[in-house]
Amino acid sequence: MHIAPFDNQNKPIVDVEDPTVPLNYFNIVKLKKGEAFEYAVPGYETCIVPATGTVDVDIEGFKADALGHRVEDVWDGEPEGVYVPTAARATMVCQSDEAEVFVCGARYDKVLEAFTVRSDELDKVQYGSDDTKTHRKIKHILGTKYHDKVGRLLVSELFTVGEGGWSGFPSHKHDTDRLPDETRHDETYNFRFKPNHGSGVQMLQREDGKAGDAYHIVDGSTICIDNGYHPCAVLPGYQMYYFTILGGLSQRSLVQYFQPSHAYQIETIPGIKDMIAKFK
Repeated sequence: MHIAPFDNQNKPIVDVEDPTVPLNYFNIVKLKKGEAFEYAVPGYETCIVPATGTVDVDIEGFKADALGHRVEDVWDGEPEGVYVPTAARATMVCQSDEAEVFVCGARYDKVLEAFTVRSDELDKVQYGSDDTKTHRKIKHILGTKYHDKVGRLLVSELFTVGEGGWSGFPSHKHDTDRLPDETRHDETYNFRFKPNHGSGVQMLQREDGKAGDAYHIVDGSTICIDNGYHPCAVLPGYQMYYFTILGGLSQRSLVQYFQPSHAYQIETIPGIKDMIAKFK
């Protein structure tokens, strides 16, 4: 499902028990200097990640001050985040002239401990190649190094390297719990383009060998993926970014099932096996 950009007025874009991606939660909060925003999401663990700007965060006494340092856009430096335990009340106060903040979550009942992820603590991987049109960089905010500190939530930023090219290829899906071959993980994206008048396409193929759907994605588009194979591409001459939220049904580690007709290309794309291993 494609949700076109709109002024959500700091209200969830993907709320709890969403009919398409019930395991996910997503909000975009926009603040000006000195403004505060408070929230709590019962039944969902969350993570606060400034897209741009700086905020001070208080989570029931746990403080993450001066979170986020990007100014112009998501290409302007490294991300930072803070993990918010299930149902905990979090307050953010804008310290920069303005801030745009992603609040993402996954359904999870247990209450864990809050912690901060600074820019030097990210889990990064770069894979693909210009020749295969798959060159990209992933910055895991809640990645493998926090596997024992998070319940079901995986949070990453994905960038195309250079201009044009494909992401999420070879096509894969993760809509059914059938270990060891696949796990059920709902997924939500928010896209940005550079320059921001760029755009791309999100494919969603329900069955191998049969025609599927395609969505025209623009700067600020949100995509909710419930099932099916889902590669995406950016127009030549533009860079693409997407903020990625994964919420597992029964475990945190993601097991992708690659589309049978394209799975052999795992062997042709440099570094893709390292990428697969990082989604844990």
